[in-house]
Amino acid sequence: MNTPHSPKPTAPAANDMDDAEEMPRLRRKGIYILPNLFTLAALFGGFYAIVMAMNGKFEQAAIGIFCAMVLDSLDGRVARMTNTQSAFGEQMDSLSDMVSFGAAPALIMYEWALKGMGKLGWIAAFVYCSGAALRLARFNTNIGVVDKRFFQGLPSPAAAALVVGLIWVMTDWGPEGRLLSWMPWFCFALTLYAGLTMVTNVPFYSFKDVNFRRTVPFIVIVAIALSFAVITIHPPIVLFGIFVVYGFSGYGVFVWKKIKGRPVSVISTSTDEPDEEGLHR
Repeated sequence: MNTPHSPKPTAPAANDMDDAEEMPRLRRKGIYILPNLFTLAALFGGFYAIVMAMNGKFEQAAIGIFCAMVLDSLDGRVARMTNTQSAFGEQMDSLSDMVSFGAAPALIMYEWALKGMGKLGWIAAFVYCSGAALRLARFNTNIGVVDKRFFQGLPSPAAAALVVGLIWVMTDWGPEGRLLSWMPWFCFALTLYAGLTMVTNVPFYSFKDVNFRRTVPFIVIVAIALSFAVITIHPPIVLFGIFVVYGFSGYGVFVWKKIKGRPVSVISTSTDEPDEEGLHR
């Protein structure tokens, strides 16, 4: 029984009920199969490449790395499209990248060209491997700070394509390519370049602002079909050429930003720089 001074029970407001109905249900924590299948397949590509290099089959090793690149580009997109992102998937992706685009290319290049250089050879391979590890760690901690349109430093898949792409081209050319007197030093320089560029702040276009869900003119589809046709003409040379252009394009973007007066540096030398914000908070 209600007293004169007791508050009358009120029905829940319609807006509150609507908000409760519109609130998304919390997803259960767990491991999602679909995106991690792509990640595991990419990891297998890196492992396969190492095994092939140990057996002297360097062309198959290079193909394994490029297959891992394709699979690595799909796992994140599949996770976002199916709403199956998870912290486990992020960590799994980084570990897979370290094997496929860090350790594997360094070992393949060492076995193919750097082994005969003694300490200089394994130092170059280690610089590349450690550069990939540092770049992946920085990417994971700095992801909320940097401009999404540009990668901070050369992405590890592109660095791997630069290193093993050369091996694929020279292997396809024939055994005489490996015997050129200047080839070990060229591989030494390329491996150092790829490893050190991964840890710079040089901006490389990420293509993340490209919306694959929106409609496009018919000419875009024609261009994509023609690009596939061009690649099939001679995959080793065409793919290596593409990644050579991309591997040096970041320095062009760097110069352009410098001319425009935008803040950019080759490598951070202070903890106060914007590119370092995610690493020190």
